[in-house]
Amino acid sequence: MLTESFILVLIIALYLLLANYVSYFLGKKRILNGQEWDLNICCGKSDGGGINVDIVKHDDLPRFQQVDDIYNLPFETGQFATVLCSHTMEHVDDPKLFYTELQRIGNQVTIVVPPLYDLAAVFNILEHKWIFLTFKKKHQQLPRHIKLPFAHGYQRLFGQRNHA
Repeated sequence: MLTESFILVLIIALYLLLANYVSYFLGKKRILNGQEWDLNICCGKSDGGGINVDIVKHDDLPRFQQVDDIYNLPFETGQFATVLCSHTMEHVDDPKLFYTELQRIGNQVTIVVPPLYDLAAVFNILEHKWIFLTFKKKHQQLPRHIKLPFAHGYQRLFGQRNHA
């Protein structure tokens, strides 16, 4: 017979998996496919329809450009009408500085972050550095954020995990 503790753990695990799937896979896909993006910054394996940029080449994407420094991008001021930055802000050292650089090169910057209901992503100290205090995924301004507890110490000791 299943114990109440086991059932509770199972319910929590199912919630975490479902919330992460809905947030990351379904929500991100809906936003990415919602329009064609002039610049898809830190694109990972996703094609935004315009220029796809990242610090590492993860996949064979069209119009891919590799950059060395996300805080000093090799683009002109106002070069892009639309910029998508999806699931990146939670990884960077300085979200405000990165967002300022995105505003410099893009007229409309869209930020996608893990919402608070996606607890598996929000508290991922292996990869993330920041918690964004929002239940929305898609933002036109940088959402309020705080440092993720224990992430700095863990990543200082073991490095930031790259899931590429």
